[in-house]
Parts: sequence; C-alpha cells; structure tokens
Amino acid sequence: MLHSLLSLILSTELLAFEFDMMVVLIIVGFFFLVLIILGIRKTYRLNQENRRLNELHAKQLEKEKENEGYKDFTEGHLYQNNK
Repeated sequence: MLHSLLSLILSTELLAFEFDMMVVLIIVGFFFLVLIILGIRKTYRLNQENRRLNELHAKQLEKEKENEGYKDFTEGHLYQNNK
C-alpha cells in the first residue's frame, strides 16, 4: 500500500515536472522561431536594398561615362608642354 502510494506521488510529480519542462521548451522554441523569422525578413530587406543600390550605382557609372568625353592625354609629363 505504501509502496503504491509513494509511486503514485512520484509519478504525478514526474508528470508535473515533464509538463513544466515541455512548457519551457515550447516557450524557448517559440522565441528562437521568432528570431529566425526576423533574421530572414532582415536578410530579404537587405538584399532588396543591395539590389537597388547596385542599380543606382550602375546608372551613375553610365552617366559618368557619357559625360566624360575626350581627354587630351598629351598634357602628361612625358610630352613637352609648349604652352
């Protein structure tokens, strides 16, 4: 009788402990799931921003090449400058 009562008390305590551990694991899992979702969202936004900046930079390079025109290379130090 005492043995069965003791095992019943221990098993209920064990079940309560397992339930508490399960709740803690669910909370921790949910926390890390939120962090992963936020990280994926941030990565997506950074990739979009990077793509936009690369396109802007390419447009600026094209404008610079169009505005550059001809440069007189004979004014360097290797040529006699008679001006």
